[in-house]
Amino acid sequence: MMAHVLAASGGVKQVICINWGTRYGPTFINRLYAAVARNITPPFTFTCFTDCRDNLHPGILCEDLPPLDVEMPVNTRGIWPKARLWGPKLGSLDGPVLYLDLDLVIVASLDAFFEVGGPDDVVMARNQTTPFERLGQSSLFRFPVGKLLPLQEKFRADPQKVADEYEYEQRFVTRNAPGGVKFFPRNWVLHFRQDCHRPFPLNYFLAPRLPSGARVVLFPRGFHPQNAIEGKFGPRGRGETRLNHIKGVFDASKRDGKQPFRYLRHYILPTPWVAEHWHE
Repeated sequence: MMAHVLAASGGVKQVICINWGTRYGPTFINRLYAAVARNITPPFTFTCFTDCRDNLHPGILCEDLPPLDVEMPVNTRGIWPKARLWGPKLGSLDGPVLYLDLDLVIVASLDAFFEVGGPDDVVMARNQTTPFERLGQSSLFRFPVGKLLPLQEKFRADPQKVADEYEYEQRFVTRNAPGGVKFFPRNWVLHFRQDCHRPFPLNYFLAPRLPSGARVVLFPRGFHPQNAIEGKFGPRGRGETRLNHIKGVFDASKRDGKQPFRYLRHYILPTPWVAEHWHE
């Protein structure tokens, strides 16, 4: 099936990402590129659609952010600027492209992501946080350039209405992609918090695990691979001894509004396997 999929892109595995603003920047982009290069069989291309090309690895093909003349929704949890990728063109690319978020960690070969489905299919990772909903995960998905144009047109007509109805852009893609969506195997793309982090109280004694069969590990918003490497948690990147963390149960300000049990569950030890895979 891989030959069938790649025939639509000239035999080249096309990997893309998108970057805007200052939240991520060259460190994340360069590490993602390096991880792709280590875990893919050539030929391949790695294209970053970005508003800043400074300090990027010379192997990265840079393109301007695709135009999207709309006011982005407010007060929504979805990452709606990704809608720029749904246009009729993506730079010089044509055929199937594999999109990757900047903050994920690649732990095994990506070749198989070009083997599922056909060249005209939209294929998504399964969303692990909503097991009872048939929902795709837009942190990693494959689609043919131009296939999602109807979604962009619907979004452009009333961005706030679409965001209010669907909340997350991945739900919008899952439910509206022309011809429907297919899914990669569940164990290929894992969620660090759901699949790797140890349950309480084991999280105080064992580092997060890397399940066998995993190819990519996603990280929840605000928690980055470097946090896992260092054993830090929460949006403030706090790292503490077990005892000091447990003492925080009695300090509401230290818990950042979390209930005591949830606060205790979020503790992690340093995670060596993330460091092994997340580097240039």
